[in-house]
Amino acid sequence: MKFERKGEALLPFPQFLRRIGLAIGLALLLAGSALLLGTLGYHGIAGLGWIDAEFNAAMILTGMGPVDPMPTPAAKLFASAYALFSGIVFLTSMGIVLTPVFHRVVHRFHLDEDDDARPRKSPAPPAAPRAPGPPR
Repeated sequence: MKFERKGEALLPFPQFLRRIGLAIGLALLLAGSALLLGTLGYHGIAGLGWIDAEFNAAMILTGMGPVDPMPTPAAKLFASAYALFSGIVFLTSMGIVLTPVFHRVVHRFHLDEDDDARPRKSPAPPAAPRAPGPPR
């Protein structure tokens, strides 16, 4: 994703929504890949059926916790590693989704800050009083 630089104008709102959509798509791709990895691990290492393996992987990935007891030390080690990995995936996904929002807020702040730093035109001096003369 390419973001606008400090001196550039704020991205128009429809393009910003497109950027948010791209970020959500990337986060879903990351979560889907992690779910696939967990499903394969629970099926291959823990010996769970496909549905149970996917269910366990989804529960761990969403932070709900394991469902089935792990029968072997290898399965327990996998479940531990997958739980730690899932925490990192969650934090990374949130970072991916929130980055465009955070960038927009900070960019707008810098644009406002730049407006405050620019010298403003001083108001025109008041007109000089007229010399008294005959009334018009």
